[in-house]
Formats: sequence, structure tokens, C-alpha cells
Amino acid sequence: MKVTADLDLCQGHQMCQGEAPDVFAFDDDADQVVVLQEHPDESLRPQVKAAVKYCPAMALAIEED
Repeated sequence: MKVTADLDLCQGHQMCQGEAPDVFAFDDDADQVVVLQEHPDESLRPQVKAAVKYCPAMALAIEED
């Protein structure tokens, strides 16, 4: 899987970081999400799916490799 973030849509809610802290971080200066792992291990899929689902701005997506 490949994780993508649309930085134009990101509103800085940081929900993704709470759901999948190994995959997402937050840049305070830019007020945007940072994708730490573009291709996270499959074991992290449930957390990444939750982050995508609960993103209020719908700025995250999972693409299948």
C-alpha cells in the first residue's frame, strides 16, 4: 500500500497522528500532516485505514501498489 496526503486539503486536525503515529506526524510550522512512511508495513493497515476514515478534511488516501 502507498499512503498519500493532499496537503492542499489538510486542515491540521492531527487525527491521523493519533490513529497511526508510526505513519503520520505533524509539522507545526506548516500546520500540515507529514507522511513518515509512504509505504508502511502491512501490519499497520488497520491504523492507516482508521486515519484515512477519520480525517475530517478527507486529505488522506491509500493507494494499492
